[in-house]
Amino acid sequence: RQLGAGDLAVGDDAEATALKLRAVGHEAIIAPLLEIRFLDNAEIDLTNVQAILATSANGVRALARATSVRDIPVFAVGPQTAEAARLAGFTQIKNAKGDGAALAEAAMHWARPGAGALFHAQGEQTKGGLADALAKRGFEIRSAVLYEAAAIEHLPQEAAAALQSGALDAAMFYSPRSARIFFKLVVNAGLAQTTSRLTALCISKPTADALSPL
Repeated sequence: RQLGAGDLAVGDDAEATALKLRAVGHEAIIAPLLEIRFLDNAEIDLTNVQAILATSANGVRALARATSVRDIPVFAVGPQTAEAARLAGFTQIKNAKGDGAALAEAAMHWARPGAGALFHAQGEQTKGGLADALAKRGFEIRSAVLYEAAAIEHLPQEAAAALQSGALDAAMFYSPRSARIFFKLVVNAGLAQTTSRLTALCISKPTADALSPL
């Protein structure tokens, strides 16, 4: 049985997932749909910041490239992001174990309005739902766009061949955006019909909804 990892933009992340799948007997194909580009000219002001909001591992990595500060608490959206913060050397990490909504709810308990700003390390395509929710509760939110995630233009060759041959059993999707990219790419490649044999393993309902046309 094979599983295609449909959206891991950074090689180390994808390989770690693939290793776990292989350890339990699956054959894993890595097929990144996004290319991460770090933006090194972002302005970062961590003065009087009580915590860092981290909604992705790439946001943590980008922030770690831009500053040597490691003693500000990191509020991570989930375990992968929390692990990226640990590997980057941050010493105080809390894990919301969910999505952006879960992180917003957790941050309201972990931090206090008036105790300092919350800094959001974000990507170019990051939506403002987290910041908006916390701002409505009286928190000062600072943010900086630290990376961009560019969509690839064609399915990776190995993934396209596996779809064409019917070799895949399932594909894993980690965001609504990656699901939309996959949908567009398989349609453009004339492979939409091949997905009827796949199980889509999705991180959230919005991600699953983006695949519903398939």
